[in-house]
Amino acid sequence: MIGKDKICAVVAASDVGSMWRQLAVADRASGTVELRLDWLAEDREISRFLSRLARHTMKSTLLATCRRRSAGGRYRGPIARQLVHLADAVRAGCAWYDLEVESAALCPPELLDVMLGPGRRLVSAHFFKGMPPNLPLVAARMVRNCPDLIKIAARCDSLRECIRLAQFGRSRRDTIVIPMGDAALAPRVIGLREPNGFAYAPVENATASGQIDLRDIHEVYRAEQLTYKTSIYGVIGNPIGHSLSPQLQNAGFAARQIDAIYLPFLVQRLDDFVEGIEPLGIRGFSVTIPHKERIISYLDGCDPLARAIGAVNTVVVRGKGKLYGYNTDYVGVLQVLERRVRLRGSRVLIVGAGGAARAVAFALVRSGASVCICARRQKKAQAIAEAVGGTLVEWSSLHRKFFDAIVNATPVGMHPFESESPLEARDLNCRLVFDTIYRPRRTKLLQLAERRGIETVSGVEMFMAQGVAQWEIWMGRRAPVKEMRASLLAALKREEKPREKK
Repeated sequence: MIGKDKICAVVAASDVGSMWRQLAVADRASGTVELRLDWLAEDREISRFLSRLARHTMKSTLLATCRRRSAGGRYRGPIARQLVHLADAVRAGCAWYDLEVESAALCPPELLDVMLGPGRRLVSAHFFKGMPPNLPLVAARMVRNCPDLIKIAARCDSLRECIRLAQFGRSRRDTIVIPMGDAALAPRVIGLREPNGFAYAPVENATASGQIDLRDIHEVYRAEQLTYKTSIYGVIGNPIGHSLSPQLQNAGFAARQIDAIYLPFLVQRLDDFVEGIEPLGIRGFSVTIPHKERIISYLDGCDPLARAIGAVNTVVVRGKGKLYGYNTDYVGVLQVLERRVRLRGSRVLIVGAGGAARAVAFALVRSGASVCICARRQKKAQAIAEAVGGTLVEWSSLHRKFFDAIVNATPVGMHPFESESPLEARDLNCRLVFDTIYRPRRTKLLQLAERRGIETVSGVEMFMAQGVAQWEIWMGRRAPVKEMRASLLAALKREEKPREKK
């Protein structure tokens, strides 16, 4: 392989100073580092950087890349100049260079041998629009350029395509395969189990969609420890990039020294994901928007309470791939509200009509509260009201009503749409407002409530409670709550710092 580490730290910046600062981080964190020379603003900057590199010795194995724009990179110069930069990189200490197949096809291998001397050649092909129909043919064309290794990176819009690409890579020892796209994030990491597994992790700037940054791939996912014995868990949803479930669940695995990893899966079609459970060896998964209700039809069994709620957020994969569902949102709601409101006899408004709203409604009714439902989707709201014996409330009449508590069970206000609120300030006639959204901690809704002197509760507490319950269902033992909470709060704090500076 290219270096001693399968996780390749990516150094990419427009100026020499930033490139060098990133390289210092990368050299400490990984034994394999890619230098994206094409990200530097001009030829003079590339030469300055390589001159500086030549005066230093790095611990890592360095891979130089100067990808031209026609192949998805940023370099605007001619092929001749591109080769000069790669030759200078080899002389400066880069053991490998990545030459895209578009440039390699125009250069006789003998010329490359003369110009780039001892540098080892990685010939790469990138398919940004989708998976090529004939992977063996692509590989056959690439090996004509006499590479030491070939790399095929292709956009994958489904888990099925990611698995197909991984299976092709498994069949060839001289080939690195990289799935690209938002649906490829989890498969990129899982691919590290393979003998020729390889993943790019940017120090700061992502150079392709689906990459996990260097800090997270080591600290959150511990991906360098991944083997075929590692148990795979995850969270499915659409969108899924906002989820901090990986920070929470992986912190639990790390604290208990459990060989398991928890990954985010962008899932547009449930059948596509369910088909991939067995090939990927998935042992359990969380379910979030919009799949909490739809997943039930794919289950082989379901906890009676989750069946009654009509929504599942936790699935265990049992023997022979059988799927069994639970709902831990219910637990989260009760743990949060029972500490602040005497639920028996109280009047609570639930805003929303999805899977989360159903869980909240069932939890409240079973605790003796009188439940009111308000949602844009009238039919779904009516269905929840009928299921729990609650009352449907018209949106236009909210400002004239009073409740002991209001619960937001919609995604309105979730990161990155922090400026939105499902309700206006005049609608908040209550003693307490609870927002099930946990990211950000202080949503627009909670800010409106605070200005009116109303007690507020962040969704962080519910998120913690339901996540801990999930972990304990999968592991069959007590969760390390302290460590899981610390990891979650640290992630939220890191995220909030840039906003505070603004």
